[in-house]
Amino acid sequence: MSEIRNIPILDLLPQRPPFIMVDKLIHFDRIKTITEFLVKPDNLFFDEGRFTSSGLIENIAQTCAARMGYINHISNQHIKLGFIGAIRNLQIFRTPVADELLITSIEVKEEIFQMTLVDAAIKSGDELLVKAEMKIALSNIDSQN
Repeated sequence: MSEIRNIPILDLLPQRPPFIMVDKLIHFDRIKTITEFLVKPDNLFFDEGRFTSSGLIENIAQTCAARMGYINHISNQHIKLGFIGAIRNLQIFRTPVADELLITSIEVKEEIFQMTLVDAAIKSGDELLVKAEMKIALSNIDSQN
């Protein structure tokens, strides 16, 4: 599974620069997925010295996309577009600054048809920055990679 870090993130995501909020997939199993992301001051969601709450939400969504992208990758299928269906119990304890390495983990709670419900957490080191539940709806539309 160490080779998972070597897969280019653009091979797993439907998003394209400059709208990339995940740098690497670092862990995958059917329940838990973990990504990392280095906050940079030139990011679209960086404002007034901080990575915004919108960027944090997109980071969680793209971690979900990386999970599905990896499943498609190992199954030799095309990447599909997904959409945020709902966000619940969102708690943002702190927004990160430039050069913070974010570790985002999602755990699948339910997967029914093309809907996935996850518990998500974003950490910087040992500090919990964000936690939330997110529902992702997967479409049948191939991304235009």
